[in-house]
Amino acid sequence: MMAGMVEVLEDVARRLYALPFDEFVPARTVAAKDAAADRPLSQAIRELPKPSVAAWAVNMLAHNRPEALQQLSDLGQTMQDAQALLDAAALRELARERRKLLGEAVASARLAAEEHGRKISGPVATEVEETLRAATADPAAAAAVQSGMLLRVLSADGVDQVDLGGAVAVPAALGARPARPRTARTTAGQASTAGRPAPPHASGQSGAPQKPRLQAVREAPRPPSPSVLDKALAALAEAETAAAEAVGEAEFRTEAQEEASAAFDRLTAAVTDARKRLQTLEVSLEAARKERDVAAAEAKQAARAAEKSQRSAMLAKERVLRLRNTPD
Repeated sequence: MMAGMVEVLEDVARRLYALPFDEFVPARTVAAKDAAADRPLSQAIRELPKPSVAAWAVNMLAHNRPEALQQLSDLGQTMQDAQALLDAAALRELARERRKLLGEAVASARLAAEEHGRKISGPVATEVEETLRAATADPAAAAAVQSGMLLRVLSADGVDQVDLGGAVAVPAALGARPARPRTARTTAGQASTAGRPAPPHASGQSGAPQKPRLQAVREAPRPPSPSVLDKALAALAEAETAAAEAVGEAEFRTEAQEEASAAFDRLTAAVTDARKRLQTLEVSLEAARKERDVAAAEAKQAARAAEKSQRSAMLAKERVLRLRNTPD
């Protein structure tokens, strides 16, 4: 793909991946038609994949809350420096800071997604957090997340680079993949041999003592290669970070449990109070019903009495009229 075409495709892709989730496919079709004069470009636009919901939420964060991703990227670089120095105390403190920033970033992603017409479920929010965590572990992953063209969820194990295969819509837009920092500590084998003269050959130099047969058989094991040690040290530092995060998460869960327990106690008291008030109201309601029934009975009696009085009055009137019409 030519450089000019990559730039145009990147520009189109950034605009498409900034749209609401359900508008991506129709907008992609329109963009491909608009580029019909350039068949390779039109085909490339038509082949841009639709992102997963979690990747789309991260893209919404990149396009609408880029400062949140920049904070995570900066923190990730600081964590990688501390990991290279095997500074466990700094890693623990940075792990707490990362947990805080991740929570804020996920909340911002939820808000950005809702502003663009889609609510994020709990499982999707977990995938968003996993992707943002990977961005703090690998500079290349951070660049992919900040591109706003993410297609799928990312994950990191703390040792190997994050797998970005098929993760970004236009990979060429990210440029060369940045290398991860390596530990500054020398390996045990390097430290033990630095500055020492090479030993004489066992049998090729005159006057050199011969190796005992048992020593020749029992060769000392070779020290691990620097890359293996680097990975082991990095894994150890990451394990300490994970342990610190686990402790912090446990503390957070404990606080949340205590808050939930207090809220439950408050609700239980409120329900108990409501039940007492309901019982009082039921007693009052029953008394009101009785009063209504008594009033209704009295009203019926009064109606009957009034009807009887009306009939008596009519009969008396008829008698008076008959008396008037009777001759003396």
